[in-house]
Amino acid sequence: MEWTPGIAPVSVVMISLNEGHNMRNVLENLKGWAQEVFLVDSYSQDDTVDIALSYGVYVVQRRFTNFGDQWNFALQMLPIKAPWTMKLDPDERLSEELKSNIVDTLKRYDIAGISVRRRLWFMNRSLPVYQTLVRIWRTGRCHFSDVAVNEHPIVEGKVINVDGYLEHYDSPDIEHWIEKQNRYTTLEAIMAFKNEPLADTPKFFGTPLQRRMWLKKNFRKIPFRFFLLFLYNYLIQGAWRAGWVGYAWARLRADVMRFREYKLREIEITNCLPVPKYFGPGKPDTRVPQF
Repeated sequence: MEWTPGIAPVSVVMISLNEGHNMRNVLENLKGWAQEVFLVDSYSQDDTVDIALSYGVYVVQRRFTNFGDQWNFALQMLPIKAPWTMKLDPDERLSEELKSNIVDTLKRYDIAGISVRRRLWFMNRSLPVYQTLVRIWRTGRCHFSDVAVNEHPIVEGKVINVDGYLEHYDSPDIEHWIEKQNRYTTLEAIMAFKNEPLADTPKFFGTPLQRRMWLKKNFRKIPFRFFLLFLYNYLIQGAWRAGWVGYAWARLRADVMRFREYKLREIEITNCLPVPKYFGPGKPDTRVPQF
């Protein structure tokens, strides 16, 4: 089965690991819109690949090392034919307004890329928390920052923003969310210990991304930092408007920075890097009876 081309001259590229809970919904969202869809899968154990193949997605598998490396592989090695390429995560959905505006913008303007406004969902509730992210570019005119996590596309030329939301359904439940943040904060702690480059140059008076990187680099020096981060998320970003869900999200986001800092301090104290662990059941041991 092959993907049926849609109305947008856009190749959508995703990477995945155990995204079966998202795959059907994201592909339904792209049906009739994307010209082609690609998936670089990191050996999922669930039905991610089965679902993708049933929709005609072009799927390859590759062992994951870090996010920047995986995305650069995707852009360099996939047989992308559409004139435009879009980065999409399996937990994201394009609103109908965004779909329409992207197609219209690609027809009307001489540009190199498009940025979109992403709205966060948590516990099945939309939060008044937004990010502006570059997600579409002329095919062949982009590469990703070579970092372990928080990678971002570097596009050559003019980028403009379009209206409409990219809805981000972060996780199906808190257990999944915490497990994901646990992996991300471990990667970030290792990056900080090794003094590896961040997603962008840390600058307090730079772009929004550069300001986030400055905060991440200097966060340990700020007094009352975890409480201040909670207040920023809850009051300034406006998470309070979502009631208790917004409060929980703001507290958990502050906890993420606490996890990152504590893991970094553990590495500094022990001088040992964390070893990835699998906490699920293993294979049967044939030396003992099985029941």
